[in-house]
Amino acid sequence: MKKTKLYLGFITILASAVFVACGDDFVEVDPINENSEDFFNSEEDYQEALVGAYDLLQATYLNVMVGEIASDNTLAGGESATDTPGIQQIDNMTHTPVNQQLRDIWGWMFAGVNRANYILEFQDKTDFSGKDQVIAQARFLRAYFYFELVKWFGDVPLAVDQRLLFGDQFNIERTPKAEVYAQIEQDLIFAAETLPATQAQQGRITSGAARALLGKAYLYQDKFTEAADALDQVIAGPYDLVDDYSIIFEQEGENSIESVFEVQYTDKEGAGFGCLQCSEGNVAVGFNGIRNYSGPLFDSGFSFNVPVQAAYDAFEPGDSRRDIAILNIEEFAAANGATYNEGFEHTGFYNRKYIARKGDANLGDANLTNPNNYRSIRFADVLLMAAEAHNRKANPNDGLAQQYLNRVRRRAFGDTDHDITASGAALTDFIYAERRLELVGEGHRFFDLVRTGRAAQNIDGFTSNKNEVFPIPAIEIELAGNRWEQNQGYTN
Repeated sequence: MKKTKLYLGFITILASAVFVACGDDFVEVDPINENSEDFFNSEEDYQEALVGAYDLLQATYLNVMVGEIASDNTLAGGESATDTPGIQQIDNMTHTPVNQQLRDIWGWMFAGVNRANYILEFQDKTDFSGKDQVIAQARFLRAYFYFELVKWFGDVPLAVDQRLLFGDQFNIERTPKAEVYAQIEQDLIFAAETLPATQAQQGRITSGAARALLGKAYLYQDKFTEAADALDQVIAGPYDLVDDYSIIFEQEGENSIESVFEVQYTDKEGAGFGCLQCSEGNVAVGFNGIRNYSGPLFDSGFSFNVPVQAAYDAFEPGDSRRDIAILNIEEFAAANGATYNEGFEHTGFYNRKYIARKGDANLGDANLTNPNNYRSIRFADVLLMAAEAHNRKANPNDGLAQQYLNRVRRRAFGDTDHDITASGAALTDFIYAERRLELVGEGHRFFDLVRTGRAAQNIDGFTSNKNEVFPIPAIEIELAGNRWEQNQGYTN
């Protein structure tokens, strides 16, 4: 789906009456735009709407970046303590219901839900060969956006096969997250059973992507047996680890055999701060970039999301992943004659996986249009989720859990000398540690800590029974007539 752009503004415009010279005559003006109720008359209409639903995946750059900053892996950074206050507050765990970034995540994810539901609302209007493939992709996308919403906010309004339209906010309630997860499971099971294992077009959803996300949703609910079953099917193929970890996050590593699901970005269209979610590029890459950088390999950025010393030091000697995942800018600059400026909360490190590279077109604002795809679900992540599920299920299979864990470690170290042989709770801890090392910088750490009950002991400022979820944006509660209860510990 890379380099594909479609703006979908399906707005119903009523014919207007223009009165002339105070008389009874008037002119009826036909609508300029398509009426949303009259759409979906051909396969092309469904495919165009589906691309529009895919498009909101690109807005998840914010979920990834802010999710990483909320963890113990990175600090907010930026130019100063007042640079993008909402991000600084989340880093400090002082965020409130009035937070622009949280409002964006809420709004953009529900926009994705609405676009998927628009297709599903009219799924029976027109028949054509292969329509089930469109429906399955739409249901995956709805599940993907709802999974993000549940992770961030807990109970959220659930709409199934119908759009949330203006006025609905006065009637719809927040749905318990267990019910939202049940719908996520149904959507992903349908997608897994309907979609092919491979797609001709890069970026299209596959059965493996659906099963991997299903396994992840089960894991987040502590349904370990179900998670293990779903993830084992993904491990059976056609995915594998790439041999060379260093290429995964380079352009040549995009859509590789290790990529189970990847959000596609491009640098072929410009963007601006007035509509960050409109960018076809990965906005987080520019935000993560080296401040005022001049030198080889990389481009400049805004120095947000800077890794901390503890994350760098967590890697064992001989682990090849450390210098691929985290850039030690001081050592790199000294060795390569590069220059840069230190930003706020400078740690000496940058998220090397997702910082700007030289050679990109970067039309418009170069910091907003980087083409780096987001590896949303990697095969290494699947192996580690499966290892955890097998280790933590009612009847553990620690042998298989060790096997999956050690596949990841053998690539990291290039030998079997670092294999883990522990079992039980000790193995669980090794799996948790490995997830941090393998996935650092990819936006998973905060949610891993929360779902495993380890956030309070690892994240400075984290308050139990509050910070497990983020506050519902105050404006959303106000628009709903102040009927919704705010998440525990937050006040509007």
